[in-house]
Amino acid sequence: MLQIAFIRENQEKVIKALAKRNMDAKSVVEEVVKLDETRRATQVELDSTLAESNKLSKDIGELMKAGEKAKAAILKEKTVLLKEKSKELAEKAEVFAANLLEKLYTLPNLPADIVPEGKSADDNLNVFQEGDIPVLHEGAQPHWELVKKYDIIDFELGNKITGAGFPVYKGKGAKLQRALINYFLDKNTAAGYNEVQVPHMVNEASAYGTGQLPDKEGQMYHDKTDDLYLIPTAEVPVTNLFRDVILTENELPILTTAYTPCFRREAGSYGAHVRGLNRLHQFDKVEIVRIEHPEKSYEALDGMVEHVKSILQELKLPYRILRLCGGDMSFTSALTYDFEVYSTAQERWLEISSVSNFETFQANRLKLRFKGKDGKTQLAHTLNGSSLALPRVLAGILENYQTAEGIVIPEVLRPYCGFDVID
Repeated sequence: MLQIAFIRENQEKVIKALAKRNMDAKSVVEEVVKLDETRRATQVELDSTLAESNKLSKDIGELMKAGEKAKAAILKEKTVLLKEKSKELAEKAEVFAANLLEKLYTLPNLPADIVPEGKSADDNLNVFQEGDIPVLHEGAQPHWELVKKYDIIDFELGNKITGAGFPVYKGKGAKLQRALINYFLDKNTAAGYNEVQVPHMVNEASAYGTGQLPDKEGQMYHDKTDDLYLIPTAEVPVTNLFRDVILTENELPILTTAYTPCFRREAGSYGAHVRGLNRLHQFDKVEIVRIEHPEKSYEALDGMVEHVKSILQELKLPYRILRLCGGDMSFTSALTYDFEVYSTAQERWLEISSVSNFETFQANRLKLRFKGKDGKTQLAHTLNGSSLALPRVLAGILENYQTAEGIVIPEVLRPYCGFDVID
């Protein structure tokens, strides 16, 4: 959430920055500023009324001590009126504050200066590419055919048990899935990330804290009885570990990693581009989250990008890195790099990771602060990235490593799998 003080003092800057997201924010920004002015004026009047009431209470006490009961009675009548007025003002201030917060929730994060302009994924900037695209044997197949051939993932069985988008992993498919999870976690912990296991359901406050609500309410599975949400990513519970926390500067940076299943309704997703593992309602992902000093967060973001690169280099998958344009970034991000692996059998790029800096946007919602060496308290910066999302990595491995004799396992995964080939 954007800070109201920043909006108030930088209205034109905010409007111009949000235009990079293809958003005409002028009317919303003006309404936010007006609401804030009304709220602050009401609060000033409330504070003045309470101060006057407190002064009269002291005067009443003095008059009573002096035996001047008649004068004290007159002042008591005034305090009754002041209390009624202060109650009305407090209720108004509360309404104005709630309306202001509701409006602030509609404003996305400001894109960083280096975010390219653009309206869609077609306008994203390719900033890095590495790895040779393999030449496959004649008769090579997409992963949804390979998994049937080798009986390692069953989409139809998952559909029977639950519905479309909930696959069942079997035999070597299940072992390869587990191998990837363990490999990703080992890579992350070796890089200094502290592993945690977190709940797979969160409350409303947690979903608001990281920006899933109200922006992505329709994309999350919601248990209305207990008012809990199945997590769309480990980012939500992991980042909320630090909600309402004041850290010391010496505690920064904080590096955390977690494996969780993720649940996304993906409403409106249809067509060949979402076939097989390309888009699921339940999938596994290993996440990395960082809490950083504002002066060091972009250096940390570069480090996260290099970390994900090192994983893909070890897997020997052809990949590229895109800097997302303003029109394709998430609601909460200030700068995002997407990693895409090339699916040789599908002849298309598949997104496998997003690495983002949210600056203070999430921290402001979370009330995540740190106390500097000067004793002043300020908002921290939050960052997160997929390291990595499994379905499309698995699809890339199955398709790019297929041969006429079977699917070769990447060398780095063989100690985790216990086998070298799926045949």
